[in-house]
Amino acid sequence: MHLLAIGGSDGGISAALRARELDPSVDVTVMLADAYPNFSICGIPYYLSGDVADWHSLAHRSRAHLEDLGISLLTDTVAERIDAAGHRVTAVGPGGPRQLSYDKLVIATGAVPARPPIVGLDQFAADDGVHQLHTMGDTHAVMATLTRRSVPAAVIIGAGYIGLEMAEALTARGIAVTQLEQLPEVLPTLDAELGQVVADELRDHDVEVHTSTRVAAIEAEGDQLVVRCQPADGSPAFPRRAGMVMVVTGVSPDSALAAAAGVETTPRGAIKVDRYMRTNLPDVFAAGDCVVTHHILLGESYLPLGTTAHKQGRIAGENALGGQRRFAGSAGTQAVKVFDLVAARTGIRDHEALAAGYQPRTVPSTAYDHKVYYPGAQTVHVHTTGDATTGRLLGVQMVGAIATAVHKRIDTAAAALFAGLGVEQLNDLDLSYTPPLGSPWDVLQAAAQQWMDAGDRRGAGSASSAQRAEEAPDGVGGID
Repeated sequence: MHLLAIGGSDGGISAALRARELDPSVDVTVMLADAYPNFSICGIPYYLSGDVADWHSLAHRSRAHLEDLGISLLTDTVAERIDAAGHRVTAVGPGGPRQLSYDKLVIATGAVPARPPIVGLDQFAADDGVHQLHTMGDTHAVMATLTRRSVPAAVIIGAGYIGLEMAEALTARGIAVTQLEQLPEVLPTLDAELGQVVADELRDHDVEVHTSTRVAAIEAEGDQLVVRCQPADGSPAFPRRAGMVMVVTGVSPDSALAAAAGVETTPRGAIKVDRYMRTNLPDVFAAGDCVVTHHILLGESYLPLGTTAHKQGRIAGENALGGQRRFAGSAGTQAVKVFDLVAARTGIRDHEALAAGYQPRTVPSTAYDHKVYYPGAQTVHVHTTGDATTGRLLGVQMVGAIATAVHKRIDTAAAALFAGLGVEQLNDLDLSYTPPLGSPWDVLQAAAQQWMDAGDRRGAGSASSAQRAEEAPDGVGGID
């Protein structure tokens, strides 16, 4: 049997690896449009910052390792047409056009960067210092700009995960960074109050942050670039000059190839798959950033994440061999490091919950990461969202210093979401405790108690404050 995967990043490689694990006799080919199979796109900012010295280190596995595992790689090869009836793919590579037959096909074409409607944007290329950041080719182009051009200052358009990581990376290189975000706060996947904490961290590290600001145009001025900025509040437009501009404003699914073959897609272009990663075409599976994501609270959604792509690809590879592995779903768990802070979330926020028919209540809280009498205790900011009617846990957002282990505490909340726990059950979890690392009531449990207390005040809590009086943490520190 021949399994062909189109796409050599997380989804395609995971499918190929799983197929070879299950049946070493299967002929597996991975086709990719560039020369970088199985590279960590998430690691790019850390190479650009200098934290990762050699870009080759970003490869999860070397080409030689993949080929030793029995996977044939067709690099710099672009799939142009899928003939689902004939089980063939037409592609163009170094040797010219060719046709590849398959018994099972996995489409893992990923996503493409969004290109906002900015006047002048299409007039500039990477050689001019205007960049998007999505592939290893983009990475090399950025490094070329940093090496060949004078870049005393840079403008980053977008303040999502990649935008924030790049603000830190360029600051580490001694470049003055201006960060522009059209929405009211940076990191729009968090509530605005938590986004403000992140924005303060950026400013504390000399990043100039402008939110509620639209980029109207990009122009050339000598060997520098001028970004024309328009605040949403009607205040005067202002320019920012830079040697480099980065446009990191999100992605959309790369599904044109699949759609042309008759694969069903959503109105926003994501490939429709079932929980077994099957498309509507026989013997055609799909996985990764090009497909819909089953969200455990929302159902069908689009949520491109590397962790999700790895899982979906593995399932597609197994089921292409006749397996019946089912994708368990995503809770949208994410984390990002921004200088000395970590911001993380799992589950859904109020606006998402309302749209899905829940009755959300979100309660903010703060707690120390460990006992205050042990040196170094730091505050963690938490937003806990639960259903006010049923008490079901719907989401947790968290921001704290790196040492506060926000990224692992959010994993506990994600596990609770997958288990379908209520907020009160989150409070009941038997979590570890030692004074240098935590409190008898963990940050998450203190947040759960705050959420329940808010319900009591509104007449919606399941356990009274009086019943929990002896259990409540002492302020933000917890009790022994």
